[in-house]
Amino acid sequence: MSRVVLVTGAARGIGAATVRALAGRGDRVVAVDELAVSPQGDQVVAHVADVRDRAALATAVGLALDRWGRLDAAVAGAAVIAGGRPLWETPQADLDLLWDVDVKGVWNTAAATVPAMLAGPDPTGCRFVAIASAAAHHGLHHLAAYNAAKHAVVGLVKGLAADLAGTGVSACAVSPGSTRTPMLEATAALYGLDDIDGFAGNQLLRRVLEPDEVAATVAFCCSREAAVLNGSVVHADGGFAP
Repeated sequence: MSRVVLVTGAARGIGAATVRALAGRGDRVVAVDELAVSPQGDQVVAHVADVRDRAALATAVGLALDRWGRLDAAVAGAAVIAGGRPLWETPQADLDLLWDVDVKGVWNTAAATVPAMLAGPDPTGCRFVAIASAAAHHGLHHLAAYNAAKHAVVGLVKGLAADLAGTGVSACAVSPGSTRTPMLEATAALYGLDDIDGFAGNQLLRRVLEPDEVAATVAFCCSREAAVLNGSVVHADGGFAP
């Protein structure tokens, strides 16, 4: 049976690849991003919203309920990156931006979607998935604020999983490694690298990951079969070892 999934950060990178993966297996998707999401047929409904706006996210949930009658899973994938300096030289504005989008954005997505899952016809099949990062587990050079934000995402998911105990709804995080996305291009610029392939050496696969590879893991985490991942972090990082 096809599922109904809300995905934030759906216009580019891992988020866009996740929308493709879900739609490819027959799921219906509300694709949320502050940028316009390309049309993908009747299975995908696009909604322009900033994850810092909880009311806009609630409207996206309403789209799923109005069109398909339920919400089975949510993927909190919207994020930004900032940095390039040591912690003591990092502007307060960088930390504020990362906290508001990368952490509060996940919080807002959970606050908007989880009640709809709990009130739906089959909470035991419902999943909340947050995209964390290898930065949630390692200290990355000149990215202290981003490290802090992604560590917070992992803590948020673990706390949410504990709050959901006994409901059937589960929560987990996926931590990608260096993936061929606009965010990795932005990271390369922060480090003064000419291209993203310079990050390949940080992974035991010795190559940069492709968005569709990570999206396949995210899509599995949205499935009924992923209940056992509750409270866990899935390291889809190619053996990240900075």
